[in-house]
Amino acid sequence: MLENNRALEDDLLLLSRTAQEAGRIAMRHFGQTLKVWIKTGNSPVCEADLAVDAFLKHRLLSTRPDYGWVSEETSDERAIQSFHRFFIVDPIDGTRGFLEGKIEWCISIAIVENGHPIVGVLECPVKNEHYLAQKGKPALLNGNVIQVSFPLIRKKPVISCCSSMIRKLPRTFVDCVTLKTDIPSLAYRLALLSRGCLDAVFIHAGCHDWDIAAADIILKQTGGIIVGLEEQSVLYLRSPFCHDFLIAGRNQNIKNMLNIVCKANLG
Repeated sequence: MLENNRALEDDLLLLSRTAQEAGRIAMRHFGQTLKVWIKTGNSPVCEADLAVDAFLKHRLLSTRPDYGWVSEETSDERAIQSFHRFFIVDPIDGTRGFLEGKIEWCISIAIVENGHPIVGVLECPVKNEHYLAQKGKPALLNGNVIQVSFPLIRKKPVISCCSSMIRKLPRTFVDCVTLKTDIPSLAYRLALLSRGCLDAVFIHAGCHDWDIAAADIILKQTGGIIVGLEEQSVLYLRSPFCHDFLIAGRNQNIKNMLNIVCKANLG
């Protein structure tokens, strides 16, 4: 295995600059008529996804040839066991929304070591939002520390989930929360959670490493957490890079949410 001791600050700077440039590439395609293909699982991929992915792969691996590569769109031709750190990339998280002209999509890049993200960047060019985080340091939004005062005082907690989950949730629960189902990018939902704009995110089974890795470290550095139904933390780089049902929230309310989710059989 290739050991790597580069400073996290250097990796964060690389990801930040690269993500911003990738955002400019994506914006050249945004709002245009694009070629679209349907992948296994009925999810779309468009020429913007491929253009951003090609740029990211070339830039990041030419700069860090001793890092592995895991992307939604392309594989790493090299042996996975040879690397200590890995880039985990979603060139456009929220492709459906991107194609529909919605603004809540982002470029998601993380570096994972020993199964956990240590650096993460989300570039949201239409929103003009740039999220950064590294292990052990405060998360940043556009250069400013993300600060959330707790407990948040709301008449109703705001929870993001898929519309298919709503019919399974208890009526008593649905009536006392505000459910958001219209944010196409999962990574961006988690970014909103990190800022305190949401109180929880229910993540359907079948999400992948590239959907959540960068947002995971951003959320973690603001006091949030992503866990499975048994409160286990998420481990990355386990082929096929896919996860069961997950829930993201704040440490102080995660158990209550898990009780509701388990009873509703959302997992």
